[in-house]
Amino acid sequence: MRVGVCISGASGAPYAKRLIEFLNGKVELFIVASYEAKKIFKDETGVNIRDFLKDKDVKYYDNDNFYSPLASGSFKVDAGVVVPCSVKSLSAIANGFSENLIYRFADVCMKENRKLVIVVRETPFSAIHLENMLRLARLGVTILPPIPAFYNKPNTIEDIVDFIVGRILDVIGIENSIYKRWE
Repeated sequence: MRVGVCISGASGAPYAKRLIEFLNGKVELFIVASYEAKKIFKDETGVNIRDFLKDKDVKYYDNDNFYSPLASGSFKVDAGVVVPCSVKSLSAIANGFSENLIYRFADVCMKENRKLVIVVRETPFSAIHLENMLRLARLGVTILPPIPAFYNKPNTIEDIVDFIVGRILDVIGIENSIYKRWE
């Protein structure tokens, strides 16, 4: 299985970090991070994204690299995840504004009818945000705001992160038991 993980410039880097940790070695993994995402990743996780990825079995592409295979619909990818997804990225994806690799990859996933999960990190949502999410949902994109559940009695931030990452994995069809499910 091939999965693309795109990290945009919104708070929520721990979700991307944990998703990559879980998928590493289990799938063929492609990573793209925006300029702002790199700064936020370091701020929120304490590690530079390139250093974090150094020992991972991933292919990393700069966000301006349209020579990446992710930019082409003929390159087979099973799923894409934008985590976290800023509302700027949400707007660009919803309106087909493919000015960078993250937006283009999302566009490719949609046009090729591949799974795409958008983890929108904003609160509260404005009517514009909701309309953009609705537009994408109508196109088959899964909108997955990182809203934690509390029935699983989370004790740590990691428990909350694992719940969201587990739900992402569920949507893209990867078996996992990293969070406590409803019984």
